[in-house]
Parts: sequence; C-alpha cells; structure tokens
Amino acid sequence: METTHRLSARVMRQRLNAAALPMLIALALAFPAHAADPATPPAKAKSMQELLDASQASDWRALDPANTLYLELAGGRVVIELAPAFAPQHVANIRTLAKEGYWNGMSINRSQDNFVVQWGDPAEDEKDRKAIGSAKAKLPAEFARSSDGLPFHLLPDKDGWAAQVGFSDGFPAARDPAEKQAWLAHCYGAVGAGRDVAADSSNGTELYVVTGQSPRQLDRNITTVGRVVQGMELLSVLPRGTGPLGFYEKAEQRVPIKSIRLASEVPEAERTSLQVLRTDTPLFDELVEARRNRRDDFYKRPAGHIDLCNVPLPTRDPDKS
Repeated sequence: METTHRLSARVMRQRLNAAALPMLIALALAFPAHAADPATPPAKAKSMQELLDASQASDWRALDPANTLYLELAGGRVVIELAPAFAPQHVANIRTLAKEGYWNGMSINRSQDNFVVQWGDPAEDEKDRKAIGSAKAKLPAEFARSSDGLPFHLLPDKDGWAAQVGFSDGFPAARDPAEKQAWLAHCYGAVGAGRDVAADSSNGTELYVVTGQSPRQLDRNITTVGRVVQGMELLSVLPRGTGPLGFYEKAEQRVPIKSIRLASEVPEAERTSLQVLRTDTPLFDELVEARRNRRDDFYKRPAGHIDLCNVPLPTRDPDKS
C-alpha cells in the first residue's frame, strides 16, 4: 500500500509539471530574463518637481475672477478661491460684501496659535457695527451638500473623518455615499464663515482661515466657503492674540485690511497672474503617489499613505512657465 501511494504521488507531480510547462513558457516570453536581472536598476520614480516640470497646459486651470477674492494687507495680497458649488448662498453674500467694500478699512481681529486667523467688524456692540448694505443678514447653514452630480476625484487611502476623501474641482473634500452628502474639509488654508451657537447664524461677514493643524472636527459644523491659494505666509506669521481664543486685546494690535475685492472688480493689469493644478488628471494622480511614497534619497521608508490635507496643491504664474 505504501509503495502504491508513493508511485501515485510521483505520477501526480509529473502530470502537474507537464500542465505547468505551457504557463512557464508564456511567463518566460512575457518577462525576458534581463528584466529580472538584479544588475538592471529599476526606473527612478519622478519627484513632484519633475512631474510639474513635465506638465502640459491642460494640467492647469485659471481661477474664475468672479469667484476669487483679493485680501490686501500691508505685507501683500492673499488670493482666495471661493467655492459656490458647496456654499452658494454664502458665496453670493461674500461677493456682494466685497463689491460694496464692506471689509475695506476693517481688520484681522484674531490670531489663535495652531488654529485660525479671523477678520470682520471689530465693534463689540451690535449698534456700532457697520451696515452690510444689500447683502443678506440671514442665511441657512451650508455645512454639506448633495453628492449627486458633484465631480469627485478619490484619494487612495482611508480617512479617519469620512468614508471617502478626495478633491472636487480643486478643493479638498469628503463625502459619505450612504448619506449621499459631500462637504469641504478643514485643511490648512480653508476659509470658513464664523458663526454663533445657532447653525444658521453665519452670513459671511466674519471669515476665518485655518492656519494650524487641520481641525477636521469642524467639518460639517461650520460653512466652509473656499480656500487660500496664495499668500498663506502673510496670515500664518501674524502675531498671536493674547486674549481668549486668540483675539487681540488692544485696537493697535489688530492687523489693518486695506481692502477685500473680487478679482473681477480689479483692472486686469492689476490682477495676480495665477494658475492652479487641476485635481482630476493622471498627472495629479502621479503627484499624489510621488508624495504618498517619497522615493528621493532622504526617505528610507516610503509611507504608503497620504492624508487629504497633506496633498500639495501647486500654483504657477503662467507668464513665467
């Protein structure tokens, strides 16, 4: 019985080897011996800068002047892209406020360490506050929107704050397929509309910019209206306020705002020449992977993961490209 068992196993191995032979031949033809040669170094992965240097004009997009704000400070210009797809009523109000010069001569009144800077009317008494002109005094909360029909470019990694994260027309965003909702993420540079306790107590007159570690706990709790695309360094270096929540305690500590204007209201010759990288292209996917798994000489262990708020969003001056 034992001899018969051994003979059957040997015959079986021979038959398996015969069946595998055609597959081995096919693999050998598909992958020649020199491809597996350890002396042949693998192709070097491109860096983010190399990818950008090889980009085409179609990989970039211009900002819409009608949805671009210029915040003018003594140190320079902060360029903000508004997101009407996510907060249409707030954006409409902000555009009206900017057109009517609401913020001109006001100030940045708050700079809280590792959190936000905020601007608006510094008057504490309601009767002393500046009239908002033809802008609406009351708006609904716009914390999230329907994800139906919304362009959404997924990232490959999981997120602790949402079922899915990615980019929607250049904005870091998240969505929940079960609830069919999408919303903007509170990443560094996000612009939000300050509010009181009531969800519908914001109207766009008080705006803030995230200048610290991304406070994603604010997602779907505050209306996010856009993001800073250029000039973050002018906000992130502002002196921290010494009052509660980083508010400046003295009027002379506040940072004067020269003006906040829509780019469409600024003469073309005075506009900032700026393009932003599209987030719905194969090039962008390559860029994400280049940052997700850094392979330059400094990095000894690729991370294999990237957080939504750590994905870079490059800009360029098309006149110099």
